Parts: sequence; C-alpha cells; structure tokens
Amino acid sequence: MKVNPPLDRLPDVLQRHILHFEARIEDEVKRFASGLGKNARVLDAGAGECQYADYFSSFRYTAVDLAIGDRRWSYGRLDAVADLLSLPFSNGSFDAALNVVTLEHVTDPARVIDELFRCLKPGGRLLLITPLEWEEHQEPHDYFRYTRYGLEHLTRRAGFADVRIEAVGGFFRLLSRRLLNSAQFFPGVFAILPAITFGPVALVLPLLDTLDKKRNFTLGHVCTAKKPSF
Repeated sequence: MKVNPPLDRLPDVLQRHILHFEARIEDEVKRFASGLGKNARVLDAGAGECQYADYFSSFRYTAVDLAIGDRRWSYGRLDAVADLLSLPFSNGSFDAALNVVTLEHVTDPARVIDELFRCLKPGGRLLLITPLEWEEHQEPHDYFRYTRYGLEHLTRRAGFADVRIEAVGGFFRLLSRRLLNSAQFFPGVFAILPAITFGPVALVLPLLDTLDKKRNFTLGHVCTAKKPSF
C-alpha cells in the first residue's frame, strides 16, 4: 500500500485501519490476480505508475494509460500510452482486465466499459474499483463519481454478467476519513491541531461501521464482472 509521510512511519495494521479504501484496493487486486489461470493475459487499463504490476509478474501483463493524470508521476513503466476510449488492441485479446480508481477520470465512462468488454475474451474477468465520496483530484481530469446502481448499469449495458458490487466501508469509515482529511487545511506545524482534536475519534469511528447496514454512505465500490462465454 503506497502511503505518504507521516503515515508511512505507522505500523502496517494502523495504516490499513486508517487508509481502509487503499488497503481494500490492494486486497482486491491481489485476490483478482490469484484467481487467474496460468499464462493469462492481463490488461491494466489506467495503470498510472503500474503500482499493481508486481501482482501480475507471473502473467502477461500490459499496462496502458493516457499519462496525463498527475505531473509528479513517472509513466515510464507503461507498455502503451493510449486513450481508454479507444484501446489499441484486437477484440478478445485479454483474459482479464482491471480498471482501478480511473473511471472517474474519463469523459465517456460507458465507452470505456464497452472497450474493456470488447478487449476481453469470452469468459474474461473484470475488476472495476471506483470512488463515490471522494474529493476532487488530478484536476482538471476528474469528471464523475459512481453509485452501485451506476456501475450496475454501465457493466450490464456493455454485456457483462455475474456483476457483483460491494461498498468499501460505510458511514462511520467515511466520517473517520473526512476527519483525518481536515489536517490538509492547517499549514505546517498547525496540522497537529486536527490530529489532536479529531485523531482519536477518527481511529474509533470505524469500529462502529457495522451499524451502517445499507452502506449508502461509502468511499467507493468494488465491482467484479465476467464476459459471457457464449
């Protein structure tokens, strides 16, 4: 899990508690990779700095990104610089595809999902992870947020089946994250003020998350789907 100081000095278990969404992403990508067959060809659509490439080291991994999201990033590990709206691959080229917190940065999400469907072989698997309650980022290339119903619509419209969507945390994890986000509004040493004021509460709040049964307050969703075999 890639984190910034001073969080990188905390024990891993505490990092995972605080950065639940990021930790869940890592877990889902790892699980997705572990379920693939030998010699599977994998498309990482919107790969950025290819931070998940190591999970697919035993597969034929192809990383694609438009490389405009963040000027501070190094896009040197990409296999192709391309627009997800028009992927440069033949129909049925891949056994699996992942699109991780990238769909909010495309101008036509339905077309991107169509492209992922087209590039997958029959029976190919998709891992799609999207934000819902998240701040604007990588401006100005930040266009959408996705409810579970939006993801259901986009994937089924494209032709995917076996669509499963799960919220990543509920109201109390969301509230905890927002309290921790408050530190960004305090310059320099004054950032200690929200840490002292909100920090203890933010650490306890996730323990109450089971109270939110509907999970309609959430940081984002994990969606898995499959291209029909017939």
